[in-house]
Amino acid sequence: MNILVLNGPNLNMLGIREPDIYGHATYADLCGMIQGEADRLSVSAEFYQSNHEGDLVDAIQGAYGKKDGIIINPAAYTHTSVALLDAVKAVGIPTVEVHISDPDQRDEFRKVSYIRKACVATIKGHGLEGYLEALRLLCANKTV
Repeated sequence: MNILVLNGPNLNMLGIREPDIYGHATYADLCGMIQGEADRLSVSAEFYQSNHEGDLVDAIQGAYGKKDGIIINPAAYTHTSVALLDAVKAVGIPTVEVHISDPDQRDEFRKVSYIRKACVATIKGHGLEGYLEALRLLCANKTV
């Protein structure tokens, strides 16, 4: 399996940004953790992070015909981006939405997720471990 791991705005600031919510691990730590689990599961993982919505849309579209699954933490775009929703729907690749914190336990506006409608699952509030859960879910359900 080939999995694309997408991260939206400010996730490159992990370890610096609000460590009381997101922890002290860095983005590099996160990628290393996911890569270790991918190696254990004998799957390929490709990582991409952008602070720009269009770049994330391009990455989703670029996965068409090349990736078997997508793990996405759209970050702030979760609550605003119909473009990401439409891109995931267009490519038809099984996608899991991941959030380090639980947005439903935070600000009222964070309770809205546009992309969720196109995802096979949502994992929220499990910290960085949520990405590993998403990877295992995609691997266990290759026909999702």
